[in-house]
Amino acid sequence: MRITRRDLLLSGAAAGAVLAGSNGLAMAAEQELTLGVVGVLSGPAAQWGLALRGAVEFVAAEANRDGLIKIGGAPCKVNVVAIDSRYTAEGAAAAANALAGQGVKFILGPIGSPELTGVKPIAKRNSMLVMGNGYAKDALSPQLPLVFHVGPGPSGWADPIIKIAKQKFGIKSVVLVAPNDQGGTDIASVDADAYKKNGIAATEEYYQRGTTNFGPIVTRVMNAKPEAVDLASSPPGDAGILVKQLRQAGFEGPIGRLGGPGYGEISRVAGGDDVLKDFYWYEPVVIDEKTLQIAEDYKKLMGSERPENNLFFQWVSGARMVVKAIAKAGTTDTAKVAEALRALPVSDPNLGAGHWIGQEFFGINQELSFPFGVGLVTNGKLQPTMRVEAAGGK
Repeated sequence: MRITRRDLLLSGAAAGAVLAGSNGLAMAAEQELTLGVVGVLSGPAAQWGLALRGAVEFVAAEANRDGLIKIGGAPCKVNVVAIDSRYTAEGAAAAANALAGQGVKFILGPIGSPELTGVKPIAKRNSMLVMGNGYAKDALSPQLPLVFHVGPGPSGWADPIIKIAKQKFGIKSVVLVAPNDQGGTDIASVDADAYKKNGIAATEEYYQRGTTNFGPIVTRVMNAKPEAVDLASSPPGDAGILVKQLRQAGFEGPIGRLGGPGYGEISRVAGGDDVLKDFYWYEPVVIDEKTLQIAEDYKKLMGSERPENNLFFQWVSGARMVVKAIAKAGTTDTAKVAEALRALPVSDPNLGAGHWIGQEFFGINQELSFPFGVGLVTNGKLQPTMRVEAAGGK
């Protein structure tokens, strides 16, 4: 059989086409999507950022295991890049800029209001989708349609917790104590409005963040003679000192903390549950059997124990929602992913069903609301966490 030059050229072209096709498949299989994490990874608040990072890494591993993400119809591996925000607006802005420079389009985090303030303008300029946290009054806005909230702020949780506290302790007046920056005033003022709407007289006291001597503020609180004190978003260490000094000064009423979790550290610093006496607080997630299954799944998939801070569970639910939206949209176009995310029902296999909220308070329904918990210590004894259904219609 005689092989002509034309045969060689045709066979070469065919081989090239096959090779190009196989390379194309390999290239498609090696397509990657990077999720950026902006969170505090150093300093006293590092537990929060490590919980965030661990949650996103776990959800990325779930997506890779299940082949969940396809971009343009081709399989896509999910990676995670985490950058320390140092819990400042400047640090968070620098982290967001660094991620934008790497072409990252999706940010999980940050955690606090100052950080979110730093991230938002960078995200807007670079069309980045953000699933963040932070309880500032301007955390969300119709002018920022790519910014979402991983959980409700006090506008979502304060009212049901106050109703429980009023029924439990018969509160008629309260003084709220918090730091005098946006991380304190934006929470305490919203909590104060919620107390007033429930027929409870409320006044506010603020202190300089970093204060170590709370004597003057304790004196002012005692002179006001409230039936209850709410430590709002005071950091757990500060809150523990305030509880201890209030009790030493003779305050006998219930003490709340509607700014978030931290019971364990507050009890430790105050001197134990006997000192807390009557205490109520907000827990973002109810730690039940289904929630703890996430920890078991994390250990199997990641080969280590999950991050110890319970905010880990909330970030898992938020990261799963973002990944589901990317999978549904089938693209990295953040506007299309945001549209898909808004259309998703708020649901998690471990945390249950919830709602999109935020329209009433922020003017936009982009705040995830899952069932949450109310922690209680009564007469010095820790009680089981009360489950509250997801806040809706706010």
